Amino acid sequence: MSYARQHLEEAKRVIDAIDTNAVEAVVDVLHAVRERGGRVFFLGVGGSAANCSHAVNDFRKIAGFEAYAPTDNVSELTARTNDEGWASVFVEWLRGSRLRREDALFVFSVGGGNIEKNISPNLVHALELAKRVGASVVGVVGRDGGYTRQVADACVLVPTVNEANITPHAEAFQAVIWHLLVSHPKLKRVQTKWESTEPTVR
Repeated sequence: MSYARQHLEEAKRVIDAIDTNAVEAVVDVLHAVRERGGRVFFLGVGGSAANCSHAVNDFRKIAGFEAYAPTDNVSELTARTNDEGWASVFVEWLRGSRLRREDALFVFSVGGGNIEKNISPNLVHALELAKRVGASVVGVVGRDGGYTRQVADACVLVPTVNEANITPHAEAFQAVIWHLLVSHPKLKRVQTKWESTEPTVR
């Protein structure tokens, strides 16, 4: 079997193993956030940060959320990292944004954060703040889900089907899941361009 075929076969296995009840639970949490006028803050590091930026676009444009990602503001992110340290960048950004109980954190992460192992402590501190103020927490995470899965109101775990491919599958399926969410009838508000455009007749 070629590697390309192996990778895609693994992706099929991930799809078959995803807990759709967990996905629907995330939908319900987000729907409630939007109904009460809350904002959604997307948090992620590395490839997950790039996914956050794309998700912010889709949640704002397609699903009508007020949504933000701290990693989109590189000036503030680097200033806080330089002056205060990497571990506190998200929690201080959220304090500056006056995170409140009506809001939600949406975490994209391969590991979900773990203070004891010094894995994404910036996510953990942000989640601790969210729990203190009563904000909702949802996530799409890999491995065992880490701290995110422990404290989330709803969380989708991307199943591990090959220990050698945890990161690529986790980050790829973050995109699959958020596109599912903004396409879900409970969340979608605006038709996307290519689904609302008449095909060109030649």
